[in-house]
Amino acid sequence: MMGGSKLASDDADAYRYFRISESALKEVKRATNELHNMFMHATNYVLQDDALLRKFNLPEELWPRIHQSWDNRRNQMITGRMDFSVSERGVKLYEYNADSASCHLECGKIQSMWAEHFGCDDGGCPGDALFGDLVSAWKKSGVNDVLHIMQDSDLEETYHALYMKSAVEKAGIRCKIITGLTGLGWDDKGWVVDSDGVRIKWVWKTWAWETALDELRAEIAEDNEKGRMRRAERMAAPPRLVDVLLRREVMVFEPLWTLIPSNKAILPVLSAMYPNNRYLLNSQYELTADLIASGYVQKPIVGRCGHNIAIFDRNNDLVTETAGGFESRDQIYQSFFPLPKIDGRNVQVGTFSVAGTYAGASVRIDPSPIITTNSDILALRVVRDRDL
Repeated sequence: MMGGSKLASDDADAYRYFRISESALKEVKRATNELHNMFMHATNYVLQDDALLRKFNLPEELWPRIHQSWDNRRNQMITGRMDFSVSERGVKLYEYNADSASCHLECGKIQSMWAEHFGCDDGGCPGDALFGDLVSAWKKSGVNDVLHIMQDSDLEETYHALYMKSAVEKAGIRCKIITGLTGLGWDDKGWVVDSDGVRIKWVWKTWAWETALDELRAEIAEDNEKGRMRRAERMAAPPRLVDVLLRREVMVFEPLWTLIPSNKAILPVLSAMYPNNRYLLNSQYELTADLIASGYVQKPIVGRCGHNIAIFDRNNDLVTETAGGFESRDQIYQSFFPLPKIDGRNVQVGTFSVAGTYAGASVRIDPSPIITTNSDILALRVVRDRDL
């Protein structure tokens, strides 16, 4: 992925790493655990209010399934990632990637390997517990058959899938990786099967749920235009992603309800529920005078990799923005709280939750104030307060 045995894409950063104090990490852990519980309460709140749920722009045909997923599987989330600004100004959350979060390999293995290779014994690695926590979560997951990992044909998704596969197998669960949809078929009972004819019953995916929803939206539009397609006609064509992930008998990780906390439409809900929480940034569905006065960030409610984000200053002038394919999505507005800048690089801390509890941390850096999928992930070390 990096074109060699290195972490940094810029040779000037080959030996660079970042330090966080034990006290700062303790606060980040506390924030991760507290915020996860807050997101869970907010998810429950949204699911009690159809008018609020409508702001998430999810197909209404899917609402009963989301409710069912929440009722039956709210304790079956494996892992997610929170993105923070951490500085002397405090710890502030940007968002929670509760569905198809990435960077676990970098946190749980690569940053420790980098430190060992380069002889960096400054403090300790904040990702050392991540793999063991993932194994424990999979042991408690209830998976009782082959788990299929479904991924796109992308190098980052490939190493991410392989890392998760190693945790799944360490937990004693048989595991197979499916790249793309090639080789999928139907058996005589209408189940989707892999290239070896094994039924797909349990799935962990690197695909975002929204990818399947885009297929569902297209299917709904087609059905409305042509009349509902019969099951036999569906099975005459190769299986689609939606045929796997939205089949009622298939148990998917992360569960369908994670569509709610992953959607940035939940951020204004959290602002309303917890208006004085020290970890939250003011977030609203509409641009307010308070947001303009503070400077603000405009984000699509559904997006990935830092795409289609715009930052505006206190004069409402555009500071910077990123392109992408989510410009047509509804937007939310969040107070601008800049990342700390160290030697010309903006530094964002990502923390990983496993089964709803803090499990590790890493950093992502970029000259730009907007962190994207191309931003480097360098090693993070935890040092004693007195060593700073």
